[in-house]
This record gives sequence, structure tokens and C-alpha cells, in this order.
Amino acid sequence: MQNTADSFLRLVKIMDELREQCPWDKKQTIHTLRPLTLEETYELTDSITDENWKGIKEELGDILLHILFYAKIGQEQKQFELKEVIDGICEKLIFRHPHIYGDVKVADEEEVKRNWEKLKMKEGKTSVLSGVPPSLPAMVKATRIQEKAKQVGFEWDNKEDVWKKVEEEIGELKEAIEMDSKDKIDEEFGDVLFSLVNYARFLQVDAEGVLEKTNKKFIYRFQQMETIANAQGKKLENLSLTEMDAIWNEVKKKNTN
Repeated sequence: MQNTADSFLRLVKIMDELREQCPWDKKQTIHTLRPLTLEETYELTDSITDENWKGIKEELGDILLHILFYAKIGQEQKQFELKEVIDGICEKLIFRHPHIYGDVKVADEEEVKRNWEKLKMKEGKTSVLSGVPPSLPAMVKATRIQEKAKQVGFEWDNKEDVWKKVEEEIGELKEAIEMDSKDKIDEEFGDVLFSLVNYARFLQVDAEGVLEKTNKKFIYRFQQMETIANAQGKKLENLSLTEMDAIWNEVKKKNTN
């Protein structure tokens, strides 16, 4: 534990030195850092998706640096100290885990989540959905909205009922397509996606995560198609769909062996 504390204090010292001496670091604000923080966060999620532990370790370091950077700027602006940031999260965790630091009894993780939301309301939240960041990617946001609604009992009883809802939404989308109403198609397509995310939750599937894995799989297979076509002296745009499909199936077969 002491070694970890020493390493943390070393990083704090380096951050202080960079802020005072480096021309680039001296110029940064919370607004110029924001897009860089988003980039670092996505790089971390990429490493997590790939189960790249070396990458996870590196990206966690980058994000930790960003946290210290914001805290340093907060101190300069006389808004808060790093100690307040750390103490704040410690107190929040203790308050929201009365089953660990108090005498509350819980049966399982779902009860922990329900208690968590109740405690957040006691902290002054006006809605169980108020903690969902507006800037979250849509699929992640849909999952978080549904998870929070579940904590107050707004939830289907079983996955069979959820699938019926998916089929109902698909039926309404088909009706909108037959009506050829662009606005209605947009609305119903969104409803289909939202209901599929809900079904993913019941299957204990990370909708965002598995979609990203599919994206990566498609990119890999498509680029393999391009490589094979180039090796044959051909370009994909000059091939028929049947020819491309044959190469695709060849790549797919190699990838599953």
C-alpha cells in the first residue's frame, strides 16, 4: 500500500512540475482537455473490448493523469483541492454502501442497486434518471436509462415478455414502412433499437460491447476481402456481389477454424 501511495505522490509531483514548466501543459484548460479525455476513454474501452491487459494498464495511467490535471486546474481556479476530490468519493462510497459500513442487510446485487438509487434520491436527486449523462452514446444511454428505471420496479417480469415487445415494435416499424412515413419510420426504428437493448439486458449481454466486437469483426473480414482481391489482381468495386460474397465466405471460414 505504501509503495502505491509513493507512486501516486510521484505522479502528483510530476503533474505539478509539468503545469509549471511545460509550455503545452501550462496552456491547457478544462475545455481543451475535454476532447483528449474522451479520446483516452475510448482508447481504454478499445483495450477492454480486446482484453488487451497491457493496453488497459497504459490507458488507465493516461486517464489517471487527466484526473490529476483537472484537479490541478481546479486548485488553480480556487474551486477545489485534490484532497477534496478523494475525500468526496470516499464519503460517497461509504454512504452508498451501508451494507458494508452500516447495519443494512442485502440479499443480492440487485438489492444493492435498488438501495444505491434510493440513497441518491436522499442526496437531492429529483429523478432516478437524473444521473444519466446527456452526452453518453445512445446505446449506452439506453442501457443506463433502463437499468435505473428497473430500480423503482419499472421492468418486465421475464425475457419472454421483453421479446414480445421487440416483435411488437418490429411490427409497428413494418407498418410505418408501408405508410412510407419518414418521421414514423425514424420513430419506430428507434423504438426497435431501444427494445432490443432492453432484451440484451435480460440476456445479460452488453449491447454496446457486443456491437463493437461485431464492428471489429466486420472490419477485419472486409479488409481480408480486400487483401485477397488485391492478391488476385482485382478490386472489390469491380467484383459482383456474388464474387464478393464468395470471398467473404472464404474469409469467414478461415476465421472460424
